[in-house]
Amino acid sequence: MPHEGTAREERDGTLAGRNVLVLTTNYGTEQDELREPVAVLREHGARVTVAATKDEPVRTLVSDRRPGAEVPPDATLARTEADGYDAVIVPGGTINADHLRTDADARRLVTAFAEAGKPVAAICHGPWLLVDSGLAEGRELTSYPSLRPDLENAGGTWVDREVVVDTGGAHPLITSRRPGDLDAFSAAVVRALEPAGGGANGA
Repeated sequence: MPHEGTAREERDGTLAGRNVLVLTTNYGTEQDELREPVAVLREHGARVTVAATKDEPVRTLVSDRRPGAEVPPDATLARTEADGYDAVIVPGGTINADHLRTDADARRLVTAFAEAGKPVAAICHGPWLLVDSGLAEGRELTSYPSLRPDLENAGGTWVDREVVVDTGGAHPLITSRRPGDLDAFSAAVVRALEPAGGGANGA
């Protein structure tokens, strides 16, 4: 059941009734790439569920080095289904993304969202999961620069922009490069979830 968080006071009800899933492992997720999109979506009235590998706190990192905040998950990947959710977000963090890409449940979930035509959003090293799930082929996207060869080898077109919204495929694909792009990334996810499409083409 999607969990409604209270990380910040709700600002408006633009996304009331929308449910968003965030996929993560329990260690190495980039702190702000996990917390900031969740906070923004909840401000707009969305219900956000953080699903982790284990039912244990997610130990985040800052810049892949310094310990960050611990984030309690709402669910586990193995016990989560894409049904009932409107979009999925994949945060980065090198360690997190490298483990998430090999997780069968993470691949199952992101593939289910794509096959249902629902928005898939990934930031920084998060697009590694797109590579291992076969979701980069034929898509325009961005990532942390070091992933460029991986994404191009997987058949994607890599571009250097703070946010890329590709609506030309079977599902909207939203990607960004790094924590510094979070404002644009979160805003693009909000637009993709707004009623009547909400302007998801604006990248």
